[in-house]
Amino acid sequence: MSPIAVNPRALPAPRGYSHGTLVGNTLHLGGQTALDADMRIVPGGVVEQFRQAFGNVLTTLREVGGEPEDLVSVTIYLTDIPDYQAHGKEIGRVWRELAGPVYPAMAGIGCTALWQPDAVIEILGVAVIPEHRLRVP
Repeated sequence: MSPIAVNPRALPAPRGYSHGTLVGNTLHLGGQTALDADMRIVPGGVVEQFRQAFGNVLTTLREVGGEPEDLVSVTIYLTDIPDYQAHGKEIGRVWRELAGPVYPAMAGIGCTALWQPDAVIEILGVAVIPEHRLRVP
C-alpha cells in the first residue's frame, strides 16, 4: 500500500507537508494549528484556537469519509499547559460539540513554541476508518 496525501480544499494549501496521509484505512493526521482559510491564526485564546485546530483535524478526517468516532489517538501540543487546564471545561464543551462524547487515547504535551508564533495549540491524530465509509482521494 502506498501512502496517499489527503489535502482538503477547505484548508490552506499545504507546502512541504500534507494535512493527512492515508495508508489502507488508517489516516495519519498532520499537526493542525488554528490557521483559518486566510493562513492566519484565529484571534482569541486557547479555546478559540482549540476549536479551529480541532475543526481542521476533523475536516481532514471527513475528506476520506471518517467521523470523529474513528479517531484512535490524539496528541495535543500546548505552549501553556496551565492555560489549557484553566479552560478545560470550555474545551471539553467544544470537543463534545464537534465530536460528540467519544474520546480516543490522548496526550497533552507542553512545548516552548509552535511553527506559527501566535499558535498556542497544535493537534495531530490517527484514525481508523471503516471500509464501508472510506473514500480514497
